[in-house]
Amino acid sequence: QVQLVESGGGLVQPGGSLRLSCTASRNIFSPNAMGWYRQVPGKQRELVAIMASGGSTNYADSVKGRFTISRDNAQNTVYLQMNSLKPEDTAVYYCNLRVIISGQDYWGQGTQVTVSS
Repeated sequence: QVQLVESGGGLVQPGGSLRLSCTASRNIFSPNAMGWYRQVPGKQRELVAIMASGGSTNYADSVKGRFTISRDNAQNTVYLQMNSLKPEDTAVYYCNLRVIISGQDYWGQGTQVTVSS
């Protein structure tokens, strides 16, 4: 019922920046959260950052102070500004939409972020 389309991944040198975007095919008119998870092959998927429709945010400790999540609710879009990137940030980043009432999760297709010199 909801499709998420991601963009903005790529290759960047350590210390560089990237901005990820994720747009939902329609708005969700109930409490929800949009954000980002990342996964490296052979490792557990981990939360990177998420923002609820009411504005509250959660960040992984490893990205606090470097990454910033924001939402444009009118455009059904969530962004992740990633600064001071490190090689350990290399992963596939997945956009996530969670509808709180139902617990339903929707996922984007994933976008590769590679941090390497």
